[in-house]
Amino acid sequence: MNIPVSAARAALSAADVNAGHAQQVINAQRLTLRPIRRQDRDQLHLYTSDRRLAEGTRSIPHPLPADAADAFITAALAPGREEDVWAMDGTPQGSASLMGVISLKPLDRGQSQIGYWVAPAFWNSGLASEAVRALIQANPHGSRTLFAEVFQDNPVSARLLTNAGFEYIGDAEAFSEARGRSVPTWTYLRRMD
Repeated sequence: MNIPVSAARAALSAADVNAGHAQQVINAQRLTLRPIRRQDRDQLHLYTSDRRLAEGTRSIPHPLPADAADAFITAALAPGREEDVWAMDGTPQGSASLMGVISLKPLDRGQSQIGYWVAPAFWNSGLASEAVRALIQANPHGSRTLFAEVFQDNPVSARLLTNAGFEYIGDAEAFSEARGRSVPTWTYLRRMD
C-alpha cells in the first residue's frame, strides 16, 4: 500500500524540492521508505564500509572515512539538499530499521534520477525491486521522466530496472569513488505518463 501524492506535492519543481519540503513516507508490502534520520548512522556506517557495496556505487569511498555516515545524513537532512533520501525500513514487518537506501534527485523539466543500494545482508531478497516500484508508484516529485544508471558489471540492478519499466537508452561511464576510476555504465529511462 502506498500513500498517495497530493496534487500540491506532485506539482513541485526541482527548486521546491531543494528548498527542503518534507518528504513523504511511502509504505510497501515488506518495507517502509522513510526519510533518513540521525539514528541510522551506525547501521549506515557498517553497511557502507563494505567494499562490495561501495564498489557498486558512484559516491561511496572505500575505505570509508570515519565521518562519512554523519556527513551523508547531514546532507540528506539539509533544507537545501540536492536529493531526497529514504531509508528502506523493515521494522513495521519485524526486520531491520535500515536495510538500504533509495534516493530521488530532481533534475530539470520534470525529470528525476533514482539511485539505490541494499545492504549485502539483504541482497537477492527483492527489497530493491520493491523499493523502486514503491517510489515509482508514489512519484513524490511528480516527475514525468525518471533516469537511472548502473555499472555494467551489475546485471542484477539492470534487470531490476527493466522489470520496473525502465528502458535502456545507452552506454556511458561514471566515476566510482571506491574503485578510483571511471566504470562503464548502462543508462535507463522510465516515462511516467
